[in-house]
Amino acid sequence: MSVHSFTLIAEDDGELDVEALAERLFEVGGDDATVSARRGLYRIDFDREAKTFLRALVSAAQDVQRAGATPIHVEPYHLVNLAEIAERTGITRAAVWHYASGVRGDGFPPPVARVTTDSPLWDWVDVSRWLWQRGQLPRDAVTQARVVRLANIGKLRDHVQQRQRVIDRLKLHDAAE
Repeated sequence: MSVHSFTLIAEDDGELDVEALAERLFEVGGDDATVSARRGLYRIDFDREAKTFLRALVSAAQDVQRAGATPIHVEPYHLVNLAEIAERTGITRAAVWHYASGVRGDGFPPPVARVTTDSPLWDWVDVSRWLWQRGQLPRDAVTQARVVRLANIGKLRDHVQQRQRVIDRLKLHDAAE
């Protein structure tokens, strides 16, 4: 098992505060969570032990739901600027700029958002895959990037709900026996 660090951004119906959510999370098994609030949302930092990043993420999202909040998205977010690419990889900003501008290395992925501005955004999945192919990132970084992107386009909530339905069916089946 590995420890996976990530942040879930969550909301509720206005009945919880930071302390209440932290207490509820602890009660449902989220003793690896640190809760804070920013801009009307909860920021819940996890250091979750699990076999895979996906399992860690799904179990944390389930804990957040059981505690009374709704996960909205995962951070670090899947859209990144050049400075964030440098920070995530440990590569200098200058080197990342050279990659993105085509001065160094071939085939760096094009930006996917704000393309015509001075601050375009890249999809971290594309960038991490390109860096992995060059031997500059481990394969796990690409896998984690894909999971985060799927979570952030709405798949996390669907996956958590589907898994909860299976768990509920199993409980009903056990109760009937």
